[in-house]
Amino acid sequence: MHDYVTWLRHSSPYINSHRERTFVIMLPGESLAHANFKGIVHDLVLLHSLGVRLVLVHGSRPQIEQALTLRQVESHYHNNLRITDRDSLDCIISAVGQLRSQIEAQLSVNVAASPMRGAKLRIVSGNLVTARPFGVVDGVDFQHTGEVRRIDHDAISQLLDQRHLVLLSHLGYSPTGEIFNLSCEEVATRAATALKADKLILFTAEQGLLDASGQLIRELGLPRARQELQRLHTQPPAAALAAIVEASAAQVPRCHLISYQQDGALLSELFTRDGCGTLLDQGGFEQVREAGIEDVGGLLELIRPLEEQGLLVRRSRDLLEQEIRQFSLVERDGLLIACAALYPFAEEKTGELACLAVHPDYRHAGHGDAMLERIRQRALAMGLESLFVLTTRTSHWFQERGFQPCTIEQLPRRKAELYNFQRNSRVFRLPLKHSPA
Repeated sequence: MHDYVTWLRHSSPYINSHRERTFVIMLPGESLAHANFKGIVHDLVLLHSLGVRLVLVHGSRPQIEQALTLRQVESHYHNNLRITDRDSLDCIISAVGQLRSQIEAQLSVNVAASPMRGAKLRIVSGNLVTARPFGVVDGVDFQHTGEVRRIDHDAISQLLDQRHLVLLSHLGYSPTGEIFNLSCEEVATRAATALKADKLILFTAEQGLLDASGQLIRELGLPRARQELQRLHTQPPAAALAAIVEASAAQVPRCHLISYQQDGALLSELFTRDGCGTLLDQGGFEQVREAGIEDVGGLLELIRPLEEQGLLVRRSRDLLEQEIRQFSLVERDGLLIACAALYPFAEEKTGELACLAVHPDYRHAGHGDAMLERIRQRALAMGLESLFVLTTRTSHWFQERGFQPCTIEQLPRRKAELYNFQRNSRVFRLPLKHSPA
């Protein structure tokens, strides 16, 4: 019960921030066939009930392959893109139609013992994607394979305003009445861009994007995402990564890769601070910056536990408000997770590094070093030649980073006069190296 209450309290800021936001979510055909799809449906209903405007884009690759096999229609590809002839298109239309009905049926469940009870969802789809033929490439005619020409964002927005859930397939229609087979990743990307969506979320088989050593990359910026895309080339989840790179470049603020195999992945990604997949962010997820008066409350919450343990000197709210401009901090998705202050002594060309603190959930992740470097750069910009620090229990951490023991007498006069002999803090000093002009 305690864990549930704690989670609910911590998720409340996200519940508020997600309300009336537009999310485009891509469900590949593999996810629709997976045992966890029912859980995904429950999570989508929960998002809708919390006021999120949802556009679902579904794929059907495994279902198409099954339909082609049953009808003994051979698949043809060029440059990893399906060539859709007339027989293939008939199979694709059949598979998409069946999946649409299955999705609508799952989203319509409303029984007493189900999480869907009282949902009252209205699912709307139609000719909302205009397509054109992919054409002839390298002498190969892709026939009924197409690409997105236009997303009817006005119509979709009106449907979302009416609290409908909009369902898009990877079939597009031309003004001449033709049907084209599209990439579901392209439909999702173009829909997110046209709607100016707040999020594009792609379900994949993988937990998210893994680095070369197999470790999950929890968040990254656009430059690194492009590097990872070159590394993956055609390996999974290259297609999904390419889609969110394109969406991010088109100013979709946040794009996510999560696993359809992990129960509750959608909720974990959206309602916990660290999520469970990979986030491609426009730049505001985690940042190092200088503090402002609006950060006083967050700083108090961050440093109070360390003050109670005697690791930091206690600071009142009034004092923090007066000295707020001395602080630098790391903010992670609205939470202050690290801070440090610089108190310059211009006459002696030195500065005190003080109140270095890191949130317990984010220790051992380099945030202390990030704060030290930020303070070092600020000190250099002020023309200071050294930093000093007073500490009772973290001597080794500072020594490992080049600080050397010194005496109270070596402190600036004003600081030495205020030295608290009862705390008996040890004093360390770090010379600063200036780059040559």
